[in-house]
Amino acid sequence: MKTMAGLRWLVITLVAIATIINYIDRSALAVMWPGIAAELGMDKRDYANIVTVFLIGYAVGQTLFGKLFDALGTRVGFILSILVWSVSIGLHFVARSALSFGLFRVLLGVGEAGNWPGATKAVAEWFPIRERALAQGIFGAGASLGSIIAPPLIAILYAYFGWKTTFLLIAVLGFIWVVPWLIIYKSGPNAHPWITEEERGYILTGQRSEATREAEYVPTLGQLLRHRQSWGVIAARFFIDPIWWLFVAWLPLYLNEKFHFDVKQIGIFAWVPYVGAAIGALSGGWLCGRLLQRGWSVNRARKLVIGLGLALMLPALLFSAAAATPLLAVLSIAVILFGFQAAITNIQTMPSDFFSGKTVGSLAGLSGTSAVLGVIICMQLVPELTAGGNYTPFFVLGALLVPLVFVSVWLGGPVARVQPHGEAV
Repeated sequence: MKTMAGLRWLVITLVAIATIINYIDRSALAVMWPGIAAELGMDKRDYANIVTVFLIGYAVGQTLFGKLFDALGTRVGFILSILVWSVSIGLHFVARSALSFGLFRVLLGVGEAGNWPGATKAVAEWFPIRERALAQGIFGAGASLGSIIAPPLIAILYAYFGWKTTFLLIAVLGFIWVVPWLIIYKSGPNAHPWITEEERGYILTGQRSEATREAEYVPTLGQLLRHRQSWGVIAARFFIDPIWWLFVAWLPLYLNEKFHFDVKQIGIFAWVPYVGAAIGALSGGWLCGRLLQRGWSVNRARKLVIGLGLALMLPALLFSAAAATPLLAVLSIAVILFGFQAAITNIQTMPSDFFSGKTVGSLAGLSGTSAVLGVIICMQLVPELTAGGNYTPFFVLGALLVPLVFVSVWLGGPVARVQPHGEAV
């Protein structure tokens, strides 16, 4: 049987493509909202409630799929996740009210949530420690690329087919993705028939030492929550993820309210900040990997890159509050999202730094649920904070969250493998 060099990069490419589809699907409602709201007589409070129920489903899905990925494996977990969310985005075709949109968005949230613990688990299985941040950056760039593609793509489909058919068309993407995934992802690297022995050895020996493997620590849920390292990741995600979602959910409405953009103009401008996000995801992963190659410890490298990302975000958030033109606004938001992705790429890698592959999905899911709870709180605040079209408090809210992320990472202790007695080694 033929082998394939660099199989791990093909696997992470498929994960990144799934993430692109994930973000096209979730972004469609926001991009088309001005048209949908006008047709169905809905307002900003309806939108906030629809986003909130999506996030409730997303919170449940993070923990649910985290456990499913650990129990069923990465191959089956991804198939379940993408099929659930593809069916649910297609069902938006028949939505006629805030209630029906909300019901379909809950299902969408449950399915889409699986992408993140699944991607984290795939990275832990297929990449040695020194390459994990870069691999995480690649699928993180998929989120950004999906957000780049979504505004113009959705605006074009909306112009030609209307919002109902647009939801059906983008639903097809997930079903198409399943085909190459079934063909390529036959198993993990330890048993995959296509992998070369050289790559298999490179991956497995770069993950942990034989001594650590023999004494592998697989905590129960209760034991997992007794470690401050777990709480460091959970808290960091609680505070940082709302910043990303402020723009994923509200950027089109911000452009519509502040600069009076229609769906076509949103399609022209709303993709620009995510170019910064994609570059940030790749840069954050690359820089951490480079530092590790130069002999830096995982703890020092991860925390430096996270700190640099946060240091870029804070002034850019404050500057965005005063941006007077659409171009200045989207460029400053691009800097915010660059810093966000550089930081989150390394924060999302930390579950695999702390624990073995049998626990990574669980911690990634728990921290994802925590992230969604933080986002829900912020989403409910936005309509009041932006009353009258003033978005300055919106950006100030994001700026207040940045230092809390840094404190969470710092209090979480050193980034290294956790042992049963709670110390990292």
